[in-house]
Amino acid sequence: MEPHQLSAAEAARQIHEGYLTSEALMRSCLERVDARDPVVKAWLAIDRERAVQAAREQDKRRRDGARGLLSGLPFGVKDMIDTADLPTTHNSPAFQRNQPVHDAACVARARHAGAVLLGKTDTVEFAAFGRVAATTHPLNAAHTPGGSSAGSAAAVADLQVPFAFGTQTGGSLIRPASFNGVYALKPTWSRVSAEGVKLLAVSLDTVGWYGRSVADLALVAQVFRLLPPGADAAPEDDAPLRGLRVGICRSPQWPSIEPAGERALEAAAQRLRDAGVTIADVTLPAAFDDMSAAHLTVIETEGAAAFLDLLESRRDSMYPAMLERLSPDRLDKPEVLRHAYRVAEHCRAELDRVFGDYDVLVTPAARGEAPHGHASTGEAVFNAMWSLLHVPCLAVPCTTGPNGLPVGIQLIGAGHEDAKLLRVAARLAPIIDVEGTSRGKGLS
Repeated sequence: MEPHQLSAAEAARQIHEGYLTSEALMRSCLERVDARDPVVKAWLAIDRERAVQAAREQDKRRRDGARGLLSGLPFGVKDMIDTADLPTTHNSPAFQRNQPVHDAACVARARHAGAVLLGKTDTVEFAAFGRVAATTHPLNAAHTPGGSSAGSAAAVADLQVPFAFGTQTGGSLIRPASFNGVYALKPTWSRVSAEGVKLLAVSLDTVGWYGRSVADLALVAQVFRLLPPGADAAPEDDAPLRGLRVGICRSPQWPSIEPAGERALEAAAQRLRDAGVTIADVTLPAAFDDMSAAHLTVIETEGAAAFLDLLESRRDSMYPAMLERLSPDRLDKPEVLRHAYRVAEHCRAELDRVFGDYDVLVTPAARGEAPHGHASTGEAVFNAMWSLLHVPCLAVPCTTGPNGLPVGIQLIGAGHEDAKLLRVAARLAPIIDVEGTSRGKGLS
């Protein structure tokens, strides 16, 4: 096995035990990028010399006795998250020469833990409603990899980097994970600092990351104290699965599901049932029927405030869809936003009561397979509600659709119960993900 094929957790173990160097891993990843990026197009900026030198420096520090949780691991960063040594262009013509002075908080934290920046990944412009990324699906270039964290998801799925940061306002972490057959964690809102990230909606935007296993997600989670330092999410072999309470939640958006998405949820439920897990169907209270509309109001109104200056000062260079979706006129109707906030607050309280009966909910991660073409990155219809509820979400690969492309599900945890979600996911993911849609199987 080539070093670039290793998961983040396995690569970290081999580096720690002296079987692998950070420089060898970085060079292997860069070779993979060189071979695949002409097709996948996941990256917007890479400084190869700097990346190799930084990896070599990590090897020196380990020999001197210094070791971080992510020591020597290459990582990618969505290009609307600031990095001090590579441009942050937001995939916007207006920001092609934008060079931040400081790292975003999440990048600084990863580097402090010993991770080495490989490069910046492509994104939908401003991770909003602008031009789409050039990134293609690693398994079929005629299909979208999803958005807006397109490059990060595709790079991890295509074995070009062990883990990568993305963000989610609606479904920009979980949906691409489902499309590409990888794992992703959207933590509880505000649990990971968004300092240094271009925000679209301040009460929605959440920094998260991609990996090829729950162990990968948990490794990075420790860096952000979502798990206690030194802990992991490894399940106890003799832990009784029957003790878990799992709810199958089709959600109010179920009429939008596609056959492939329905089959994935049914397959996940049956696999859990066959393994002896106690599951039950969950129907959310009627108030949740208004959550999609509330999310749309919040994202567009908070977005209008966040982009007010750009839309007025650089109007000629802004994408038409952004001018329409983030019109300043939305700021003139505060009562509409107040109502959306109240709907969300009420449903958060209702969801807390639901989690009094369940440890985790299983629900669709996307409508179905990645759509054909690149004009659209898919829809966040099965993600937006959970983003507005501020709860942690974890994407798990499950099956494949009619075109042979991955289709996943997502596990939902109670707010601020990220550690519990990771631990439950470590027990359930091996049951759900039995078809090898993750970890790069089938990738050339």
